[in-house]
Amino acid sequence: MDGVDVAMIETDGKETITLGRTGFFPYGEADRAALRRAVQEAAKLTGREARPGSLRQAEAMITLRHAEAVEAFLAAETLSPDSVDLVGFHGQTIVHQPENRLTVQLGDGEALSERLGIPVVYDFRADDVAQGGQGAPLVPIFHCALAAMAAFARPVAFINIGGVANLTYVAPGEDPVACDTGPGNALIDDLMRARRGLPFDRDGAVAARGNADVALVETLLEHPFFSAPPPKSLDRNGFTGTSVALLTTEDAAATLTAFTAASIALAFAHLPHPPTRAIMCGGGAHNKTMMRELSHRLPCPAVPAEAFGWSSDAIEAQAFAYLAVRCQRNLPITFPMTTGVKTPSSGGRISLRRRAV
Repeated sequence: MDGVDVAMIETDGKETITLGRTGFFPYGEADRAALRRAVQEAAKLTGREARPGSLRQAEAMITLRHAEAVEAFLAAETLSPDSVDLVGFHGQTIVHQPENRLTVQLGDGEALSERLGIPVVYDFRADDVAQGGQGAPLVPIFHCALAAMAAFARPVAFINIGGVANLTYVAPGEDPVACDTGPGNALIDDLMRARRGLPFDRDGAVAARGNADVALVETLLEHPFFSAPPPKSLDRNGFTGTSVALLTTEDAAATLTAFTAASIALAFAHLPHPPTRAIMCGGGAHNKTMMRELSHRLPCPAVPAEAFGWSSDAIEAQAFAYLAVRCQRNLPITFPMTTGVKTPSSGGRISLRRRAV
């Protein structure tokens, strides 16, 4: 819920990828508040298409902010809309319940395409969930492409820490293995907003001043989600009942940071072989306390994506541009060992609007 990431790439949807410029366009506090209301109301949803109450307004806002972000990015790069073949638009997940065949991402792909005058691929998760898959994570095929570009000769893991944390295992000659590992930044962000009125724990500075409640972390790790093998996925609010109410803010932040790091480390027990390194992506890669926790818990070094010339902040935006091309070319984006879908599956809807010249 921080804002909109924009990334330009050139790709054939396979292993030819040129990574271009990136941009970030933050949401205002009113936008974030609208998203929080939408997430709360979405807990009552039983159908994908319903937009009751504040969900309709939130969807319109999300679509507008993405349009403004793309327009500002193109203007800053002196690019015309006609120079862009396709936009990949993930939208904002407000509910994810694959066990109920339900996943909802707010964002009107048709309206975005109409405004931009560019074809838009959107609604990436629905087909996978409809076929019995988890619908997440979706980025592993892009991680595989990056690993192929880097010519890694031995297994590596990509760890993305967003609201939820996810992991992709990539090894030459093997099928990828992927899953959500547990909470990422969501619990820490919610704590900071509730206790300090801040959007997140910058650099993990608050957690660094506290002491983790080790017993509580161990109790939290007893949840059956963590012992389940991949593939598996998680709603952002799957662990919002986690109670740190009796702890100081510093100790609570330290405890939730340790919980996230420990849950990521547990996922390594389900991998076919030990990775030689963990490539860190997402906002959590900037959390110094989180990175220290991971360095103590992981069986391999944790290395920022920047070490390989990639952007830890932009990889997900780049991934959805890449997935858009794969969808357009009817190439699979989900696989049995990444989402649990029975056979490799493409997905997404495509709006083919192009502004008349």
